[in-house]
Amino acid sequence: MSRPREKRETGEQDLFRSRLDQIINMKHELVRLAQAIDWPVLEERFGAVYSDGPGMPPLPTRLMAGLAILKHTFNLSDEVLCERWMENPYFQYLTGETFFCHTLPFDRSSMTRWRSRMGEERIMVLLQESLSLAVKTGAMKPADTRQVIPGSSPRTDTTVQPKNVMFPTDAKLIHRARERLVRLAKRTGLHLRQSYVRVGKLALISHQRYAHAKQFKRANKALRKLKTYLGRTIRDIGRQIAGDAGLDALFKWPLYQAATVLEQRQRQRGRKIYSLHAHEVECIGKGKAHAPYEFGVKVSVATTLKRSKGGQFALHAKALPGNPYDGHTLASVIPDMEKTIGNEIGRILADAGYRGHNAPQSHKLRVFTAGQKRRVTPAIKRQMRRRSAV
Repeated sequence: MSRPREKRETGEQDLFRSRLDQIINMKHELVRLAQAIDWPVLEERFGAVYSDGPGMPPLPTRLMAGLAILKHTFNLSDEVLCERWMENPYFQYLTGETFFCHTLPFDRSSMTRWRSRMGEERIMVLLQESLSLAVKTGAMKPADTRQVIPGSSPRTDTTVQPKNVMFPTDAKLIHRARERLVRLAKRTGLHLRQSYVRVGKLALISHQRYAHAKQFKRANKALRKLKTYLGRTIRDIGRQIAGDAGLDALFKWPLYQAATVLEQRQRQRGRKIYSLHAHEVECIGKGKAHAPYEFGVKVSVATTLKRSKGGQFALHAKALPGNPYDGHTLASVIPDMEKTIGNEIGRILADAGYRGHNAPQSHKLRVFTAGQKRRVTPAIKRQMRRRSAV
């Protein structure tokens, strides 16, 4: 895929249309933000994932990065953002448009594909640019980044975007696994002995009704039916793709997921599949009475200790698959944090979950946890009360 054709500011005029900078307030906060962002740096970093070659060129970096900034600034879904973009000239100016557009120059699904292509490392560039802007505009002082509050929470917490995962039950997962296999088999031209579309749905409904009525013997009977249908589908597909390398590679992951879902038990220990479309989801126990377990991925979040002039800034965010112990995340989080902010951290205040941490040797004595007695001065004790800011 070729590199994106970036937009550049020009003095281009149109006889029948007015330029956006002639009809909007140039002192508006989004206009000032668009003028302050270092777009060439973002274009260089995000454009590195593309290589020149045949094919349709991707959308401009300023358009996609600007949409990402607007999405998280105003907490909008992709659909609502697209609707607002067509109505708001300030949104269009931020994303690099010269004239007002009445139609979307992109497809809504392009935003999802762009985020997937960029990955975690390049999305972090947006965070670095936001911190650079905060310092440049006086919203935050460089010294504010020397004292931080790290915290960790499941992805379903309010500090991060929730996972789109329903509460996982064995019956529902088994039913979905069979549906996915049947759908893929139909797409590849395989003729299954039976698809179980009708009887599978009836068995799922029966299981849910019996379980709700606490008639668990009958519910388990319906669950065994669902397992039988999935097992037959797996074996039928396995027989038909035997010896075909292409089909074997195509069905390898769906068949692995289906077999894992079929074999896993409710109270088994170790890795389980809780969602077929987001296999990284884990069951995380938070110890809270109202939500003892949540389904997502642990993520580390760090903020400044003091509230800056421009507000509370997030300095670092990183996904931590595998549900690691909080204290054992500092070895990787601290170097990443210093690389992001371009500053050395002088003090880290954490909750009791970070006791026994594995921070780098140079930062061992800079980490203070809740309940710690040694080396805790009255000033540090006062700063500890700011931990809830994360």
